[in-house]
Amino acid sequence: MAAFIGDGAYDRDDVYAEVAAHHPDAAVVVPPRSSAVPSVAAETAPTQRDAHLQCIAERGRMGWQRASGYNWRALVEADISRWKRVIGDGLRLRTDGRQATEVAIANNVLNRMLELGQREYVRVA
Repeated sequence: MAAFIGDGAYDRDDVYAEVAAHHPDAAVVVPPRSSAVPSVAAETAPTQRDAHLQCIAERGRMGWQRASGYNWRALVEADISRWKRVIGDGLRLRTDGRQATEVAIANNVLNRMLELGQREYVRVA
């Protein structure tokens, strides 16, 4: 796992510890609470959370979202929502091979729908 991206509910020490225990090199991208303060060792050995707090102090919360890649979470959530609205909440088939085929077909359907629905812009002046 390269990164764990979650909302503010995951801004807890145990989440950072669990991710580090299973995937030491994984980035934890979780927005700190508005009342968050740096850790005691922030000056000597800053944690990922301390780096997030420093980035927010320097660039603001929106700048931190762009710099950390937090905005990907919203894009993924929109994709999952689109999938559930068009395809449905669950898979209908039960065997692994058939589920893989079902997912591939659903993917092709969504991609085709996106191709058909994209606008073409033409400059007139």
